[in-house]
Amino acid sequence: MCFEETGKELAENVRSLGVDLAQLERRKRILVDYVRVERSEIDETGDYDLGGLFVRLGHAIDTLGAKRVVLDTIESLFSGFSNEAILRAELRRLFRWLKDKGVTAVITGERGDRTLTRQGLEEYVSDCVILLDHRVDEQRSTRRLRIVKYRGSTHGTNEYPFLIDDDGISVMPITALRLDHKVSRRRISTGVAALDAMLGGGGYYRGTSVLVSGTAGTGKTSLASHFVAAACGRGERALYFAFEESPTQLQRNMRSIGIQLAPYVAGGLLHFHAARPSMYGIEMHLATMMKAVSDLAPDVVVVDPISNLTGAGSTAEATQLATRLVDFLKSRGVTSLFTSLSSSASAETQTDVGISSLIDTWLLVRELEMDGERNRGLYILKSRGMSHSNQIREFLLTARGIKLRDVYVGPEGVLAGSSRLGQEARERAAALAARQEIERQTRLLLRRRRALEAQVLALQTDFAAEEDDLQQRIAEATARKTALRRDQVELAIRRGNGNDRVTPPPARTTRAKRRKVTRAVT
Repeated sequence: MCFEETGKELAENVRSLGVDLAQLERRKRILVDYVRVERSEIDETGDYDLGGLFVRLGHAIDTLGAKRVVLDTIESLFSGFSNEAILRAELRRLFRWLKDKGVTAVITGERGDRTLTRQGLEEYVSDCVILLDHRVDEQRSTRRLRIVKYRGSTHGTNEYPFLIDDDGISVMPITALRLDHKVSRRRISTGVAALDAMLGGGGYYRGTSVLVSGTAGTGKTSLASHFVAAACGRGERALYFAFEESPTQLQRNMRSIGIQLAPYVAGGLLHFHAARPSMYGIEMHLATMMKAVSDLAPDVVVVDPISNLTGAGSTAEATQLATRLVDFLKSRGVTSLFTSLSSSASAETQTDVGISSLIDTWLLVRELEMDGERNRGLYILKSRGMSHSNQIREFLLTARGIKLRDVYVGPEGVLAGSSRLGQEARERAAALAARQEIERQTRLLLRRRRALEAQVLALQTDFAAEEDDLQQRIAEATARKTALRRDQVELAIRRGNGNDRVTPPPARTTRAKRRKVTRAVT
């Protein structure tokens, strides 16, 4: 039952919320009754009575078999009367009558001055009171909802932002999240093989939160795009919240480093949600993001950069948004990656939104300036639950994506870029000179070896010749000696016939020879 809009007007208005009121009426699922109350056509005489309204409502309830009744708005029903005592009495009677009918009644009312309602009574006789608020802060509006009371039930007392869009009303109970999300031991790739190796060879844990921070131009968006492309390459859905670049600009820029995002967008695996931070208030941004996650059910989410949301509210509000969003994504098992812009190089290990303690893995990309040249470096500040590298890697953006190289650490400190190339060239030249010196010394040693071998061969030849000559001399001397002995024996034999007896030399004669000689002499 409406007192401000006709049935036709109401059907047209709620059609924008995705509700086909005319179809529901044709199916006899709803009955819209417009009651026209015009203040100028009312004269207040006698006591005011809602008996006619009860009859009308009762007939509609019985005809339709309704379980729910809506009165919109109750202020219009009493707009023409000023006797507050009668109004309050009739309000009590209306609420009691609805309870006696056994229907669930939703009654809308306008907020009063320092009271929740105009009459200041409705909130006391109602079982549940829901307060709607629409605030404008620094030209940004946010709708909020708060449950003031709900008899017989525990309920959240915080304020919740809500959205009104094509799908109706979406309420996000963001402040009621608890630390009871499940964890996974599965790992997913970062999209950069060298970075996977720095994280123990497996990448990030699924369902965790990752922060990539650094100053402007250090490659944060490139790392996020690698992560998204790797997820889509595995057939997973990805949701990319962009607060700096439009989706087409982002896709064009990533093509320069070899990342093709357009096919994933066309295939329905990658969805972009791009908006300026100043478009909504901070709570509305959060509600919009949570609704998009709920509708799409992605496997990975990228927020680039989350630090820009400080422009939609204060730093404290942005921190609360980040905290709620991280918890919300973890509760759904979604792996999230946030980029954050550091205001200066001196504050690299701090974030503007103050969420570093909530993050599971923190990558820091920084500038390495030397010799008039600016280069990039990357290292892992922390990664919970896994062993990881503590080394700084040079961060290169090439036509084939991100490349990580070991930086040069020497007496002059950390070198990268041209300084590194120059140092590597000097090291290569020194290594070449050392190798050439070794080769020269090797050749010299080889020549000396060959000379020595030649000398040894000559000495061996001379020695063999001398040995042969000596053996020949020895053989000749032996032969002469043998001949001399033979001659002496023969001479002794010849002289044996005379008086002179000559005894042959005893040296080197055998017994047989001595007997023979003796017999001969005898």
